[in-house]
Amino acid sequence: MERTDVAVVGGGPAGTAAALQAAQRGADVVVFEKGVPREDRDGPGPDSTDAAGMLDYWVDIMDVDYREIPDEVILQELEDVDFIGPTASCTLGRTGIDSSYPHFGFAFHRARMDDWWREKAEDAGAEYRIGTSVGTVETDLSGPTHHLTLADGGEVEADYLVLADGPQRTVTNRVLDQFTPEDRSITDVLASTDANHIAYQEYRRFPEDVFDDDTLKFWWGVMPGETAYPWVFPNDGTVARVGLTMPIGMDIDDVENPEEYDLLRPDDEEIPRGGEYIRRLLEREYGDEYDIEADFPIVEDRGKTKGTETYPISSTRPIDSPTAANVAVAGGAMGTTSAFHEGGYHVAIRSGKIAGELAATDSISRYNDAWKEAIGDEILRNVTFADIVAEYEPDDWDRTFSVATDMLSDDRSGSLLKPRIRSGVRGLKLYGKYKSTKRKYRNGKYVQFDESEYTL
Repeated sequence: MERTDVAVVGGGPAGTAAALQAAQRGADVVVFEKGVPREDRDGPGPDSTDAAGMLDYWVDIMDVDYREIPDEVILQELEDVDFIGPTASCTLGRTGIDSSYPHFGFAFHRARMDDWWREKAEDAGAEYRIGTSVGTVETDLSGPTHHLTLADGGEVEADYLVLADGPQRTVTNRVLDQFTPEDRSITDVLASTDANHIAYQEYRRFPEDVFDDDTLKFWWGVMPGETAYPWVFPNDGTVARVGLTMPIGMDIDDVENPEEYDLLRPDDEEIPRGGEYIRRLLEREYGDEYDIEADFPIVEDRGKTKGTETYPISSTRPIDSPTAANVAVAGGAMGTTSAFHEGGYHVAIRSGKIAGELAATDSISRYNDAWKEAIGDEILRNVTFADIVAEYEPDDWDRTFSVATDMLSDDRSGSLLKPRIRSGVRGLKLYGKYKSTKRKYRNGKYVQFDESEYTL
């Protein structure tokens, strides 16, 4: 039987970062990645589907020197973000959080970024196996050691196991259910239909006069569903990724006021598919002047399949890992990604780095405390904001963006995390709601499955 110190399930950002850190510390580490084909990558690789934007302070959360990131990875420097409601909007020119990165952020090529991290891991000595799926994992707690059976019949024994198979959690749920009570399994806690959203995006070429190359755009309150929203991310040239995220399995009969959502139609008998939502969004914004299909064509040599891609995105609170079993769960698999703002790459990298370092140094018992110390503030913000807007309807978004505009300074350098005197009572109420909701989740209460709940 093959033997390794650290086995990593999943070759995306969390898994590759774990492999990099473990290999740099002298551990034998193997990454198992089933491999997904893409139009913009030679050969299969990790499921590199993401809107792929990076805010300034996220670079520091990744714990990386931004000057090391290759030029071909960064597509556009970003200066601000537009939050657009049914009738009101606001523009944010800074995050309000100190950072080393000199701009508001950047849009990046996700597949190239993933491949860069992989090259770093391999250069450090990690082995990266594409096209190799993990079938089963059995844990002998007397070690503890892990016995992995691969889809091709191979067998691997490892001292430490890092689970980083993303929000689909194909392997993660089965492994963790070995250590959970019968009445509360991880499969139930992280059921994909409840714990994930579905995301869809298209690569479209914009007319030059309406292409905004340094601004992210998010629309809120134009489609139903908790943390459901479309976006536009600038790419290279005048190509942008136009996408959306929404809950899985929504039923239009459950929408109480469908007439209030701009992207629904009176004759809709079901929730529109992603491509139809995008067409309606572009019609809403540009249909008076342009023929959408002719003037905003899909760029077919991008993304997963002919300029389009569909992927799950975690939309839940994170879980602790059963470190007594020498297991660490990282990235989207543990629920760190936020559907609220379509961001998770930075916390995936950082949690993966921590898991790999601690596994290589026989210190994995510290993992749950270590990831909370490193990314806990970010998770707390994400969970708080998602909680506040969970029941928002279109009018709520308009009111919020109106208040937010007052809370920002005239030069757009203000922060939504601190109230402005000029925002008045409405601004103070919004800020107070944020503070009181945040208080509910402090001291790690954002974790929905605590380490003490594992049956070890």
